[in-house]
Amino acid sequence: MTDATTAVTGLETARPTGTTLFRFATAGSVDDGKSTLVGRLLHDSKAILADQLEQVARTSRERGFGQGTGFDFALLTDGLRAEREQGITIDVAYRYFSTGQRSFILADCPGHVQYTRNMVTGATTADAVVVLIDGRKGVLEQTRRHLAVVALLRVPHVIVAVNKIDLLGYDEQAFAGVAAQVREVTAELGLGDVHVLPVSALEGDNVVDRSANTPWYDGPALLELLEALPAIDELETEFDAFRLPVQLVLRPQGGLTPELAADAATAEAYRDYRAFAGRVASGRVRVGDRVQVFPSGIETTVAGIDVAGASVDEATAPQSVALRLADEVDAARGAVIGGAGTLPVGRREIDAELFQLDARPLAPGARVLVKHGTSTVQALVASVESRRDLDTLAHVPADALQVNEIGRATLRLAADLPLESYEANRSAGSFLVIHPADGATLAAGITHA
Repeated sequence: MTDATTAVTGLETARPTGTTLFRFATAGSVDDGKSTLVGRLLHDSKAILADQLEQVARTSRERGFGQGTGFDFALLTDGLRAEREQGITIDVAYRYFSTGQRSFILADCPGHVQYTRNMVTGATTADAVVVLIDGRKGVLEQTRRHLAVVALLRVPHVIVAVNKIDLLGYDEQAFAGVAAQVREVTAELGLGDVHVLPVSALEGDNVVDRSANTPWYDGPALLELLEALPAIDELETEFDAFRLPVQLVLRPQGGLTPELAADAATAEAYRDYRAFAGRVASGRVRVGDRVQVFPSGIETTVAGIDVAGASVDEATAPQSVALRLADEVDAARGAVIGGAGTLPVGRREIDAELFQLDARPLAPGARVLVKHGTSTVQALVASVESRRDLDTLAHVPADALQVNEIGRATLRLAADLPLESYEANRSAGSFLVIHPADGATLAAGITHA
C-alpha cells in the first residue's frame, strides 16, 4: 500500500467497542452508488429478512436488472415511490441492523444539491459519516459540500469510500490519486479523523470483507471500521460535563396495592417520592455527586438514580433516568441539571450558525420559537449577517437565509437558555428554530463561544 493511502486510511485511532450503538450516515453525489453501497452492506452482513430479499429480487428482475449480480441492492434502501421512479434518494432512509460486535442506525442521505438539508438532518447525530466518491470522477463540488457540512457539524469520524474501484481495474495509482484529492480537501476543512478506502458497492469489494482484488490495500473493510470506531457517547461520557434536561417531574399519583401499602417503609417512600426524569445529554452522574439546577442556580446532592424502575449507582449518556435529589428543588420541564459549577450563565442572545431547512426564507424581524433540550422559548431574528459559500466555506453578505443555505445570524430570546459552545458540547450547543404558527422546523442551529 502506498504512503499516500496509509496517511489517510489506518485503523490505529479506532478501538473495539463491544456491543455499543453506533450511528452513521451516508452521503455523496448523485449516482455515486450510496444506496447500492448501503444495500450491499445490509445484504452481506445478513441484516435483511428473507421476504424482503425475495421482493427486491423480484423487482430487480421486473426491471431487467439481470446483468452482473441480477440484484438491485439500491432497492433495499430507496423506499419512497418518488425515489424509485427518479432513481435518486430524496429523503433520509433510516435502517437498523446489528452484527456480533455492535448495533447500528444508518441514515442514507440524499446526494442531490437541492436536498442538502436532508443530509444535515442525517448527519447531526451521527458518530460517523460515510462520504461516497465515484473513483472515476474524483472529488466533485457536491463532495466538497458534504464534507463542509460534516466539518461544520463536528462529526467525529469521516470515512471516504472511493467506489467503483472495479471499473478502474482495481488500479492502485487511480485510487491513490483520488485519496490525494481527499486529503487536500479534508486538510483544508480541518477534518481530523479521516479514513479512505477503495470499495465496489456492486461487487462487494471491501464492504463487509476485505477483497483479494485490492492486495495493495491493507486497511480494514468498511464494516470492520464501523465496528471499531468509538461512538460519540463513548467519547463524551468521560470528558463532557454532566447535563440532564428535565423532561418530567415524577410524583406518584395513584395508590399502592393493599400488599405494598401494608408495609410502612414502602408506603412512606412512595408518598415522598420525587424525581426529575429525562435523558442524560452528556457526561456521567453518580449517587452523592454535587449538582446544580438551571435556572435557579440551587446546588444539591444526588440522593438516588432510577433507571427503568431499578435503583443504580451511576448513569451515563444517553441513558434515560429519574434523578432523586437530597433537597427540595423547584424545577419543571425545561430545567437543566448539571455538575455543580459547570453550568453556563444563561444567554438571552445567540450568535449562531443556522442550517436553513424550510422553504420559507428566514429574515431579520421574524418571530420564532427556539427549542433547546426540553425548553422552548420565544425569540426574534435580530439579524442575518452572512451565508456560507460551501465551496470555499467563506462567509458572503446576506440579508436572509434561503432553503439549504447555511449562515450566521443573531437571535434574541425571551428567556435565558444554558447554551454552550457547540465545539465544546454538541448537545448543549445545538438548538432548533421553529415556526410559532404551524410548528414547522425552520432551521437547525449551533452556537459559537
